[in-house]
Amino acid sequence: MLRTLFLSPPSFNGFDGGAGARYQAKREITSFWYPTWLAQPAAMVPGSRLVDAPPHDLSVEDVLAIAKDYDLVIMHTSTPSIANDVACAKAIKERRPHTRIGFIGAHVAVLPDQTLRDHPVIDFVCRHEFDYTCQELAQALPWQQITGLSYRDSSGEVIHNPDRELIHDWDSMPSVLPTYGRDLDIQKYFIGYLLHPYVSFYTGRGCPAKCSFCLWPQTIGGHQYRAKSPEVVGREMEEAKAIFGDRVREYMFDDDTFTIDKQRAIEISKHMKRLKLTWSCNARANLDYDTLKTLRDNGLRLLLVGFESGNQQILDNINKGVKLEVARKFMENCKRLGILVHGTFIIGLPIETPETVEETIRFACDISPHTIQVSIAAPYPGTQLYSEAQQNGWFSDDSLVAESGIQTSTLSYPSLSGTQIEDSVEQMYRRFYFRPKAILPIVREMVTDRQMLIRRLREGREFFAYLRERRNQQSAAHLAATAR
Repeated sequence: MLRTLFLSPPSFNGFDGGAGARYQAKREITSFWYPTWLAQPAAMVPGSRLVDAPPHDLSVEDVLAIAKDYDLVIMHTSTPSIANDVACAKAIKERRPHTRIGFIGAHVAVLPDQTLRDHPVIDFVCRHEFDYTCQELAQALPWQQITGLSYRDSSGEVIHNPDRELIHDWDSMPSVLPTYGRDLDIQKYFIGYLLHPYVSFYTGRGCPAKCSFCLWPQTIGGHQYRAKSPEVVGREMEEAKAIFGDRVREYMFDDDTFTIDKQRAIEISKHMKRLKLTWSCNARANLDYDTLKTLRDNGLRLLLVGFESGNQQILDNINKGVKLEVARKFMENCKRLGILVHGTFIIGLPIETPETVEETIRFACDISPHTIQVSIAAPYPGTQLYSEAQQNGWFSDDSLVAESGIQTSTLSYPSLSGTQIEDSVEQMYRRFYFRPKAILPIVREMVTDRQMLIRRLREGREFFAYLRERRNQQSAAHLAATAR
C-alpha cells in the first residue's frame, strides 16, 4: 500500500467547506460537519490518515509537516474552494515534488477534464462514487486499469478511464467510526441544532428525490438509495458506543433522506433504543404520524427538514415533490410528539420575487420549527439548477462565495436582483428569530442546560458578527461597482 493521506485542506476562517458540508460557505455561527466523503475511502485503506484541517485549526504549514510523510495525497474540493485547495496542493508539491496528488468531490466529478487542464499540479481526479477508485490508487494498481479515474499521462495528455459502477453492497463497506475515533477530535465539530459533541455519518448513499438544486445525488450518489442493513448499522452503533462511550451526546444519520425507507429507519431506531443512544436524521416533510411516533419512542430527538420555500410554484419548479399543506401537517405532528425540527430554506430559487420571499418568511414563522437555516440558492455545476441558470441567463456572477468565504448570490432574476436575494436572507433570520415564539424555546434550553447557555450566548455573538461582516461586504462591493 502507498502511504496515503486523505486531506480536507485549510480554508477561509470559519469556512465549513469540508467533505460533509452541503453548502461550502462561511456559516453564521461556528459549524463543522464531519468529513464523511473522505472518511469512507480512508476506512478502506490500511495505514492511511485522515486530516480535516479547518475544524482542527491546522495551517498550510501544519499540513505540509504532515504531508511530507505520504506518497499519495487525496484532497476533497468543491466549486467555492477549488482555488484555495489548488494552492495547498502546490505548496505540498513544492515541498515534495514526487508526491502524487489527486482531488475528489462533486466539482471534479463533473468537470474532470477542465480541472486537470486548468491545474497542472493535480495528477488525477476520481469521478463520481470514488471509494474503490481511491483504494486501488493506494494499492498502487496501474492507473490505466482503475475505473472512474481521470489523469494526465507521461506525455501530458488527459486520459479518462471508463466510469465505475455505483456501490450496491453497502454492508461490505467498513464503518467510518473507527477512523473518526483515530484521526478526529469530536470536540472540534459543532452544528447549532445538534447536541455537542455529536457524530454524523452516512449509512447509505443516493436519494430518489429529484430536487433541481441538490448537489450529491446529481453528481456523486445517484438517485437510487443504497444502504446498509439495520443489522449492520446496529453493530456499527455498538462499535461507536465502545469507541466514544458517553462522550457523544447525539448521533446524526446524514443520509440524504434517511426516512425514505420507513421500515428500515424503524428497525435501526430499535437498535438506538436498545443502546440508549440519542439520534437525529434528515427527513422529508411528508413523514406520517405513526412513523414519527415510533421513531420518537426509539430515541429520535430532532429532524433536519428541507422546506426550501413557502411558495408552491417554486417548490414545483425545483421538483421538491411536497405540498405546503402536507408540510404544515407534518410540523403539527412533530410538535404534538415533541420532536424538534431544524428547517432549512433557500432564497433565490427559480423564479423568486419579493412576493415569494415574503411567502417563505411567513410560512417559516407560521410552522415555526425550533431552528432554521437560510441559504442562498447555489447553482453548482452538474445540477439541473446550474443548467437552467445557463439556459435562462440568470447568472450575475461566477463565484458562489466572496473572498471572505461568505455565501453570495450568483443568480439574479428580472424580479429580484442578487443584492435583494442576499438582503432577504438577513431579513428572514431577523423576522424569524426576533419573535417570542422563537425566543422562548431557546431561553428554556439555556435555563435547563448550562452547556447550552454558554453555547447559545457564543452563537449569538457570532451571528451578529456574521451579519455585520455581510453588510460590510455588501458595502465594499457597492463602492467598487460605483467606482467602476
